[in-house]
Amino acid sequence: MRSTPSFGIAELATAPVLSRPPPILAIDKLQVSLFTRRGVLPAVDGLSLEVAPGETVAIVGESGCGKSLAALAVMRLLPEPPARIVGGAVRFLGRDLAALSDREMQRVRGRDISMIFQDPMTSLDPVLTVGDQLIEAIRQHTEVSRREARNRAVELLRQVRIPDAERRLDDYPHQMSGGMSQRVMIAMAIACGPQLLIADEPTTALDVTVQAQILELLKELQTGSGMGLIIITHDLGVVAETADRVVVMYAGRKVEEARVGALFERPLHPYTRGLLGATPSAVRRRGGRLVEIAGSVPALSELPVGCAFQNRCPDVFDRCRAERPVLAPLLPQQSAACFVAEEELSRNVAAVGT
Repeated sequence: MRSTPSFGIAELATAPVLSRPPPILAIDKLQVSLFTRRGVLPAVDGLSLEVAPGETVAIVGESGCGKSLAALAVMRLLPEPPARIVGGAVRFLGRDLAALSDREMQRVRGRDISMIFQDPMTSLDPVLTVGDQLIEAIRQHTEVSRREARNRAVELLRQVRIPDAERRLDDYPHQMSGGMSQRVMIAMAIACGPQLLIADEPTTALDVTVQAQILELLKELQTGSGMGLIIITHDLGVVAETADRVVVMYAGRKVEEARVGALFERPLHPYTRGLLGATPSAVRRRGGRLVEIAGSVPALSELPVGCAFQNRCPDVFDRCRAERPVLAPLLPQQSAACFVAEEELSRNVAAVGT
C-alpha cells in the first residue's frame, strides 16, 4: 500500500479567510435514506453546506448523486415512502425545518423558501390558467383581494420579461413555450419575496439562447433582493455563469467544495476533474480536449468499501479501496474528500521545501 504523507496540508489550508455573513440556510450532516425491499439505502449521506444572503451556491453531480433529494429535504417535500430524513439538521434563519409541524412548514414553503422544479410543463397545472395559478400562490401567503393578487401577477410576469403580460395571464400552460413556462415558474417562486430560492436544473430543457436569458434573469432577481440562491445542475457551464461557490456531490456524499474560480482553476478531486473535462465550455476555458469519465455511478445498494469513486478513478491506490476519505480543507476555501488530492498536495509541499 502506498503511504500518504500528511505534512504541509494543514499549512496550505490555513490562509486567512474572509468573514462571511450569517447564513440564511445551514444544512448540517443531513442524512436522507431510501427504505426499499433491498434495505435502507443512503441517498444523501452527511451533507453539510451553508448559503449566505445574496450568495449563489451550485450543487453539481451526475444524475443519482443526491442533489435533488437534498433540495426536496430542505423543502420538506421528500416522497415518503420511500425517502425519509434520518439524521442531521436543516436550519433556516436558525429554525430547524425538520422539527416544524406540517402546518408551520406550509407557512415557510413558498413564502420564505421557494423552489423552481426541473420541468415547468409538468409542474404547472394544465387545466388552470397561468393567472389562476399565480393568483393562488400569492393569496396563499398574503391577505390581499383577488383583484390585488391579479395586479401583482401581471407585475410578476413583467418582471420575468413575459411580453403582453396582462393578456398572457389568461393563457393555459400548453399555450406557452418551454422558456415562457420556465419564466412563469420563476414568477410563482418569487411571488412572495422569498429569502431563499432553490432552482433544480432550471435550464435543462431549454435551448442555449433561452438558457442564457433565464440565468441572467435569476441573477438580476437576486441582485435586486439579496436573496440566497441554490442552483442544482449537472452543467458546469451554468456553474461558471452563475455561482459563487460550488458543492460537488457523488453517490450521496459531498466530495469537493470551493469558490467557483478556485474550482475551475485547480479542481482537487478526480471526479471534479472528470466533470470539467467532459464540459465543452470548461474545456474551451482551460484548453485541451473533451474526455469522458469511465464507468457509471455505483448503485446505492452496491457502494464499495472506501471511496465510492474508486472504480472510475484513474489515480486510485490501495488506501482508496480500504478507507473512506473524509472531507477536509486542503487549500484556502477549498475542501475535498480524496486521498489522491492529499498526496498530490503533500508532494508539492515537499518539493517546494527541498
